[in-house]
Amino acid sequence: MRWIVFVLLCFSRFGLAQDSIQSTLIKSDQFKVDQIVSIDNFNTLYYTSDNLSFNKKSDTQTVDYSNIQLGRITSADAFNTLKINLFYKDFNTVIILDNRLAEVFKIDFNITQPYKNVSLVSTGYDNTIWIFNQDLQQLELYDYKANITRVSSLPIQDNILAIESDYNYCWLLTDKHLYVYNYFGSLITKYENQGYTNLRIDSGNIFLQRENHLYILPKNSDDIKPVKLPELLISQFLVTNETLYIYDDEMLHQFQLKID
Repeated sequence: MRWIVFVLLCFSRFGLAQDSIQSTLIKSDQFKVDQIVSIDNFNTLYYTSDNLSFNKKSDTQTVDYSNIQLGRITSADAFNTLKINLFYKDFNTVIILDNRLAEVFKIDFNITQPYKNVSLVSTGYDNTIWIFNQDLQQLELYDYKANITRVSSLPIQDNILAIESDYNYCWLLTDKHLYVYNYFGSLITKYENQGYTNLRIDSGNIFLQRENHLYILPKNSDDIKPVKLPELLISQFLVTNETLYIYDDEMLHQFQLKID
């Protein structure tokens, strides 16, 4: 019976395809950080250390930002390096930084009207960020300069795991589904979650993590393919222009992917 259920799952709309995505190890470097946030096309590395400071490291210099009053950084998003957002969940606050890591805007959701209890934050277009309103159980596109919610989703009762976005779409992973929204707040599609706990987006391709394995849902496809990797611990991962970075708490491994 269990075997039959497994076969049916493999042929579901969010099913696992048989062929795999090949990867080639480029290099592995010793590295010690808390969160690896992003690596851009110029190999500039964005990360947090001790969960208290946000750092930008290039070949020539390293700059950092910290806010002692707000304490630990819950998450950071550097998709738009001109408007980097840092989320301090304990204080229900978001800080917007420019590309020099200078503070340009502070969003204190404790004093906004109406009050918002935020649990997840991600980049939007213009002066917006995607937030998940914990009290309303809604995904919202929030304009922080105008202090208005431009769009909001219907309530989502699932347990929220992760959020990713670009200028056009927002991907919300829950314990039950993967939801895909456009910048109008319309639900484009949703997939059943089969044990995935994290995701990353690269050029419309969706990368998903399940334990120490990675999978890809290619753009314009409904078939998930496993990414062929050596055995290693995946504490964090990110993808930039088909280059996969895996952090195992001690080493940062860089792989080149071959996506058809």
